[in-house]
Amino acid sequence: MTSAAEPAQPRPAATPPTAATPPSAATPATPPTAAPSASYRLQLQPGFTLRDATAAVPYLAALGVSHLHLSPLLEATPGSTHGYDTVDHTRISEQLGGESALRALAAEAHRHGLRLLADVVPNHMAVPVPERLNEPLRQVLRDGPDSPYARWFDIDWTAQPGPADAPERGRVLLPLLGDRLGAVLDQLVVDGEVLRYHRHELPLRPGTEGLPLPELLARQWYRLAWWRLARTELNYRRFFTVNELIAVRAEDPEVFAATHAVLLRLHADGVLDGFRIDHPDGLADPRGYLRRLADATGGAYVVVEKILTGEERLPADWPVAGTTGYDALRRIDGVLTDPAGARRLAEAYEAFLHGGAGPGGEAALDDGPGLHSGGPGHGPGPDPHPAVAAALRGRAEMTGPGGELTAEVERLVRIALRIGAAEPAHADHAPWQLRAALRRLLTHYPVYRPYARPGEPADDPGLPVDDAADPTERLVAALALGRLGRSADKDEFCVRFAQTAAAVAAKGVEDTAFYRWNALPGLNEVGGDPARPGLSPAAFHDWCRYLERSWPHSMTALSTHDTKRSADARARLAVLAEQPQAWAAEVAAWSAAAGPAAPGLDRDADWLLWHTLVAAWPITPDRLVAALLKAVREAKLHTSWTSPDAGYEQALEQRARAVHGDAALLTRIEGRVRALAPYARANTLAAALLHLTVPGVPDLFQGSEEPLYTLVDPDNRGVVDLGALAVRLTDAATPRPGDLAREKLHLTATALHLRRSGPLSAYRPLAAPDHLLAFARGEDVVTAVTRLPYGLERAGGWRDAVLDLPPGGPWTDQLSLREFPAGPVPVAELLATYPVALLTRRGR
Repeated sequence: MTSAAEPAQPRPAATPPTAATPPSAATPATPPTAAPSASYRLQLQPGFTLRDATAAVPYLAALGVSHLHLSPLLEATPGSTHGYDTVDHTRISEQLGGESALRALAAEAHRHGLRLLADVVPNHMAVPVPERLNEPLRQVLRDGPDSPYARWFDIDWTAQPGPADAPERGRVLLPLLGDRLGAVLDQLVVDGEVLRYHRHELPLRPGTEGLPLPELLARQWYRLAWWRLARTELNYRRFFTVNELIAVRAEDPEVFAATHAVLLRLHADGVLDGFRIDHPDGLADPRGYLRRLADATGGAYVVVEKILTGEERLPADWPVAGTTGYDALRRIDGVLTDPAGARRLAEAYEAFLHGGAGPGGEAALDDGPGLHSGGPGHGPGPDPHPAVAAALRGRAEMTGPGGELTAEVERLVRIALRIGAAEPAHADHAPWQLRAALRRLLTHYPVYRPYARPGEPADDPGLPVDDAADPTERLVAALALGRLGRSADKDEFCVRFAQTAAAVAAKGVEDTAFYRWNALPGLNEVGGDPARPGLSPAAFHDWCRYLERSWPHSMTALSTHDTKRSADARARLAVLAEQPQAWAAEVAAWSAAAGPAAPGLDRDADWLLWHTLVAAWPITPDRLVAALLKAVREAKLHTSWTSPDAGYEQALEQRARAVHGDAALLTRIEGRVRALAPYARANTLAAALLHLTVPGVPDLFQGSEEPLYTLVDPDNRGVVDLGALAVRLTDAATPRPGDLAREKLHLTATALHLRRSGPLSAYRPLAAPDHLLAFARGEDVVTAVTRLPYGLERAGGWRDAVLDLPPGGPWTDQLSLREFPAGPVPVAELLATYPVALLTRRGR
């Protein structure tokens, strides 16, 4: 995540952190102040700075949002295109324009009635190259545990022997060498007070500069090591498995104060009005952090990037407005997906992998268990759904011998052994037993993490342990939930199990299994459950009422900087679930037309290739290859980021690029996308209107006001031409048959302005015929959208179906400007212009 750009100039040493007032332990979860009507996410980067955002303010105000949602603002590694690799908490990124540019953006936004939300990264900082860019970390590497910044970073000083003259004090493992130390000694250069290794610049412990190299290395507060040792020996917590991101101890009041001072000052000055909190699952105490933030801001609007799985609910005692919206994405996509067709498509996928071309019996795959609901397998039972099995394997691999999170498991083992040494009641559990118990529990944990807090009763999150479990497993489960009393080590175990569980879930499921089981790739988004495709209208309405009741100002989202496929790409793929047999036959035909694959290239690669082409069409060969290579590396079956198989990757790239050299095949693909277009249009507009009118605060990703067919990052983080969008907005309301871009932009602006005119009132489902989803917001707004449009066409269209509009009309569809009376209205007439309708009564 580093860049080849020139590093920033050296600057004075940072000031040690100062104490902050601790939050009240009784801080309640309170409703947010100044909740947005809608926000617009801007990905700031060197190619789109704060000055560019300022130029876009008139357009975004005209579009109808109330808040600009800015990606991280603090100084990041040079050239960073995302900002999550913070190196300096004391200043707004100079790469983005600095604080003066941010204040100018705020002033321009305020002139247009807009406010600013900022993305906050409390969990980690960058380990940059050169290391001097992160001054607090540089001081820790130089001065070790005596540095005033040693408390900033989540380092286990006990895990590595210390310098030769202080072996009991520990040191930091730095896994940055390209080979074993002995093979690269001649590449290490002492230059004054710095040890250089290529572009790395590591500070030397004072007084060691003139020592012979072997002795010099032995006397540092860090141990240089081959990068491959990170999996098993790393002793600082990371962001998931990214060695270049070192965890920050935001739970420490002084660390919180120092790392949040600039953002809190800008909030106090009225420059920033609210915050998005990145990765709260990595924090030692998410609730405590959020309470401290609420106290420091007086209850600013705050949402958290909390991934909720299955029916998991956001903790009610968090003082936040809600999540960043992946739970909404799953429900909106779900209600627009045909569950029976998705299951048949999954069946066709399994047949294709084994050489078949189409689906077998419809009952071969039932709903199965949820993706995160697997138990530890203490007794016999049915085989899990293939998606669940993939998730369990992915989790297990993360913590197995040599797995990417082995170091995190070993840290827990060390803590458990210390607990046993201090308390005989918990002694005599061998390291291998503790290791095995941890791996079982982390593999089968039902959600991302427990929310046990030392000293408080813990709710049972469904930990898969029963009385038949072995004693070591029961011990580990009790420690994980804080049920064995308190001590420094017991508290630490409770916290670290939660942090590790979140990393195992994210890396084992979203970043492994979701690249392995590709039956309907559009289902494989963060928080998704491809084992349970689709959502009934009744279940959708229930969720909307829950959201309105419990988290009315929670964000809702369809596309984000982290979605593997944008909303409109998924809208296309959802059509395939309505035509599983035809699509399976098409996939088989395309694979045959492409000719025999290279030896070793599996059929799953073909299935993913054709889905990716359809999802993102038209797509350049370079974009296609980049997405496919990332997918197979994340899957870690044939190649990976750490152990790439050049032959496999070359074969995959050649097959993907060959498609663009086959005119007949390109014509067939283009024809298929064109055939899907009417149904994909209905899905795109339905998802957009649901997003903008269900309870919550819609967060629009940059450029998604028009159809956006992007893939996983970095494909989805490119610069968007907002100036061109501003020009198109001026005539978006003028209908133009076949112009989906104009239709979506018109729908988006219309719904956003409706929201800005006043809050949407109580959510009420409306009785609707098959293939129609409808609800009222209060007494003066009705949303109606088509669902499963291909099935609707096969059923003969709307025929005599009606929607009973609430009394008190007439009603005006704000999209077509057609007027309808209250009472029964033929759906075919209501949706004659668009497959969706946004109806209001006079006076709204």
